[in-house]
Amino acid sequence: MATIGDFDPLNSTVPATKIELTVSCRNLLDMDTFSKSDPVVVLYVQGIGTKEWREFGRTEVIDNTLNPDFVRKFVLDFFFEEKQNLRFDVYNVDTRSSNISKHQDFLGQMFCTLGEIIGSTGSRLERTLSGIPGKKCGNIIFTAEELSNCRDIATMQLCANKLDKKDFFGKSDPFLVFYRSNEDGTFTICHKTEVIKNTLNPVWQPFTIPVRALCNGDYDRTVKVDVYDWDRNGSHDFIGEFTTSYREFSRGQSQFNVYEVLNHKKKGKKKKYVNSGTVTLLSFKVESEYTFVDFIRGGTQLNFTVAIDFTASNGNPSQPTSLHYMSPYQMNAYAMALKAVGEIIQDYDSDKMFPAYGFGAKLPPDGKISHVFPLNSNSENPNCVGIEGVLEAYFQSLRTVQLYGPTNFAPVINQVARCAEDVTDGSQYFVLLMITDGVISDMVQTKEAVVNAAALPMSIIIVGVGPAEFDAMEELDGDEVRVSSKGRIAERDIVQFVPFRDYIDRQGNQVLSMARLAKDVLAEIPEQLLGFMKTRDIEPQPALPTSSTTTTAPLGLNNLCI
Repeated sequence: MATIGDFDPLNSTVPATKIELTVSCRNLLDMDTFSKSDPVVVLYVQGIGTKEWREFGRTEVIDNTLNPDFVRKFVLDFFFEEKQNLRFDVYNVDTRSSNISKHQDFLGQMFCTLGEIIGSTGSRLERTLSGIPGKKCGNIIFTAEELSNCRDIATMQLCANKLDKKDFFGKSDPFLVFYRSNEDGTFTICHKTEVIKNTLNPVWQPFTIPVRALCNGDYDRTVKVDVYDWDRNGSHDFIGEFTTSYREFSRGQSQFNVYEVLNHKKKGKKKKYVNSGTVTLLSFKVESEYTFVDFIRGGTQLNFTVAIDFTASNGNPSQPTSLHYMSPYQMNAYAMALKAVGEIIQDYDSDKMFPAYGFGAKLPPDGKISHVFPLNSNSENPNCVGIEGVLEAYFQSLRTVQLYGPTNFAPVINQVARCAEDVTDGSQYFVLLMITDGVISDMVQTKEAVVNAAALPMSIIIVGVGPAEFDAMEELDGDEVRVSSKGRIAERDIVQFVPFRDYIDRQGNQVLSMARLAKDVLAEIPEQLLGFMKTRDIEPQPALPTSSTTTTAPLGLNNLCI
């Protein structure tokens, strides 16, 4: 039987949005003597954590042209949380051979990521071909369009009645876990409800889920729902289960959608066992939903901010035992986490200018403790140029500040929240990456900051590095129990916390470690962005014009917020 622990985001990813790439070339090299070139474009892709390229597909061959517009498309699965590296090789076809690199004339190549294409203005990217020294190889042009299938999203609400009592001093703290069935008979987790405390008759909040996540387009595929009693130590008690399907759910509230919760072990032991309660579908509706790609194509920018822990518990940066140690041979965990997340998000930020802060250090010249200081030492403009600029500023700060403490999160969260408060029209969405080695010192203030930020276009990623126990951090990650402060509950779950040690490759492959980390921590960003847009009734703008004359904000202005 599948359990909660079976949820492995590396191996059970929801089927992705499908992106159709249209390819054109301009001013290709002419390699034929008595006519023009006969071009074809070959697409190669890389797997996660590997440098090996494998052929994905080819366009058709178009005879006698240097400016081809190819009809055959490339259809790719798009995962926002992955860095999907692409390589496009262009050849002049002389003979029909499957081994194209040996028997055809090479016309040039271009490297990019799928995110770069989607994140470009109007999802149109034009780049120069290269690869032949001393030759101008022409340009290659891509247009990305999301395929319109799998856009339906279901909104449903369920309640339960007379569930089994599991807590010795109370009733039960029930929650539901939804699984879709796979073709091999296994199950993949696709949704968890919130926990309702101390009741045998819970009414869960309505929730939305993509139809593709629930059934992968097969309306009769089995959907299994487990009912659990939540325990603080994570060893949740199994109450029972039932099965249904998307088609049954779609009937809405009726006698067909009242389900007996069955515990088969309990049934086998007790002759008079009937059930462990019932679950009832209260409401169900389906609507076509805007997607993450719709907003990106319409011009929504992701503004990425970094905050790094400079507290003394990290150890002396000059010593190899320090988490901040700058080895000449490999990146430290802070740099790996920053690079892993930043290199993906930067594709969706047009100006590539990223505010970067430190917290918990004494600053020169007077040794004043700061919980939010710019890594580039420029308080008027904390932006760094690209991810490499952030890394450079981080390394420079290690040479100039004194690690100290305490570990306060609230000042940095509030800093980014002030920026997000100024742009709530859907044109920008803010992602804050915080990297830390220890337990938060200002948990009360941080919870309040998170609750306030949940009403803004903002998400927070917290990566824990080093061997410390991060149990307290789970309070901020509202997957099971939503963060609350002073009686207010966060309106959205905007925090994702992970310990980096869970993603480190045992063979020391840093590329694979970084890919695993990025895949997990970024997976929730698209849904969090959509959640904010939906609660504010914000619709995506029409796709931006794709002409080369499109204007952008002056360098650095998109992210400048002091």
